[in-house]
Amino acid sequence: MSDSVLKRVADGEEAAVKDVMDQFGGLVWSLARRSCPNSADAEDATQEIFLEIWKSAHRFDETKGSETLFVAMIARRRLIDRIRKQSREPYKDSIDEPTLHLAQEGADRWAETCAEASLAAQAVNLLKPQQKLVLEMGLLRGLSHSEIAEQTGMPLGTVKTQMRRGLIKVRELMEVPPPGSTDEGGA
Repeated sequence: MSDSVLKRVADGEEAAVKDVMDQFGGLVWSLARRSCPNSADAEDATQEIFLEIWKSAHRFDETKGSETLFVAMIARRRLIDRIRKQSREPYKDSIDEPTLHLAQEGADRWAETCAEASLAAQAVNLLKPQQKLVLEMGLLRGLSHSEIAEQTGMPLGTVKTQMRRGLIKVRELMEVPPPGSTDEGGA
């Protein structure tokens, strides 16, 4: 079995850089284009994302997820950083165009939501079959734990356990801190 393209990048293989761009260019570009106001910003964001991928390739762990998920997470973080940075910049538009600014904020939130939903779907696909089934029935179809137990024939306790473990695993894969935790360095 050949090494992953990210492992090859981490090992300093020059040809791997082109392979990463070929393999993930479409994904990175589509995420950047959806979250950036224009093509020029999307190109800048894409370049920043690939630089971050090359710097971070050594952190890829195939036991925690696929290369696609790793690349998408880096893209997501970099794009969120760009959005946050832009929102901290002073408002430069004319006072006569407030709706344009509000529309852009809505578009940015929509793009961020789409990117997160895509990553969540990828994370759910990495779950064990029972966890995936229970999450899809509960979250997508809106069924209660009892209804899931009834339809699947699983004991109610098993449904609850699979739901909880599945949600924890998705959070881990998406690197989202658990609810109620603080995301501060040092304690």
